[in-house]
Amino acid sequence: MPKIYIIDVTNRDGVQTSRIGASKLQKTLFNVLLNEMGIFQSEFGFPFVKHEQNYINTNLELWDRGVLKPLRLEGWCRAIPQDVEKSLQLTNVKMLNLSISTSDQMIINKFKGKLDRESIISEMTDAVTLAKERGVEWVGVNAEDASRTDINYLIQFSKAAREAGADSIRYCDTLGYDDPTTIYHRIKTLAKEVGLPIELHCHNDLGMAVANSVEGAKGAIDAGVDAFINTCINGVGERAGNADLVSCILALRYSSGFKDLSLLDDRVDLTKAWKIAKYASHVFDIPIPINQPGVGANAFAHESGIHADGALKDRRNYELYDYEDLGRGEPEIIPTGRIITTGAYGGIKGFLKVYSDLGIEFESPEKAERVLELVQYADLHTSKPLHELELRFIAAYPEECAKIMTVNP
Repeated sequence: MPKIYIIDVTNRDGVQTSRIGASKLQKTLFNVLLNEMGIFQSEFGFPFVKHEQNYINTNLELWDRGVLKPLRLEGWCRAIPQDVEKSLQLTNVKMLNLSISTSDQMIINKFKGKLDRESIISEMTDAVTLAKERGVEWVGVNAEDASRTDINYLIQFSKAAREAGADSIRYCDTLGYDDPTTIYHRIKTLAKEVGLPIELHCHNDLGMAVANSVEGAKGAIDAGVDAFINTCINGVGERAGNADLVSCILALRYSSGFKDLSLLDDRVDLTKAWKIAKYASHVFDIPIPINQPGVGANAFAHESGIHADGALKDRRNYELYDYEDLGRGEPEIIPTGRIITTGAYGGIKGFLKVYSDLGIEFESPEKAERVLELVQYADLHTSKPLHELELRFIAAYPEECAKIMTVNP
């Protein structure tokens, strides 16, 4: 039976969103948390972009050492040979998603005569062939604006990708144009014709990204192939955002049409949801909406007399799933007295106090001085007070953090 896997694209689609961003250290922590959560793959960056070079190569080193295994780390670039060549010159990436627009809207009004339907396919297949010849182990091909692409041309494009060696096809609902019915039928048709795993990359412009993602995935499953749902943590992403990571998992685990099918990758650990959602909120400076499924402050809050009475009698009266399922329920302690922090201008005494409170001691003064130096740079690197997860990671992997935070203009 085919399965549904999660490919999180926060470190690519999320961080390229207007008005938000993440440092290289924070992107690394996202990969750590996604791995802890049992997510199948992270689209972890742009290997053809020079300032991503040290971050990408160091994350691949951490993967080789087992720190980020078994999470798959895959880079994104345009489906043109130049980007593939640059990606492989700068990094050791072994998985790539190659993206090019396929709708007439974009061919006519974005490429402005530089490319037509034939040359789109030619450019894409040249890029796929080059990637495979150069040892890339997994190549996904992205049809940007697939939901507004003529289905017959989309099938032609996808078959050409398959013949060139592509391992999957990404159906991009780039403007959130589809609805659950249209995407189900389009994906089922595409999957039957092409026979490759299908990725669902859905945006939320019309508020249907999660519904479209799970229904599109069902279309692939019903056609007999695996499905990969693209998500972003807390639903960040361009314009109105991407399909929310936690909401997609909840839909696949608890909705009436999916709960008994057991289609979701068994490795997904939903109890890590609260931790990753809170960290993303810290990184992006975006509060978690009060009504966010699973992780919002009101997700398990009841005030109405009827609701409160029903929930107290049996939580299933008004809760489809338990807050413990999301990793919630433990008290969170907020200090209200003296607070010592460490950062770009902190000294050794405050630094040692902060780490002592975390239960971390250093085996030598030299090691403490080295980690303090990295903490100072990390504070400048993230442009905000360091999170506990970041402090712990720097202490555990100081030299890797030094490389992650290094860019060479």
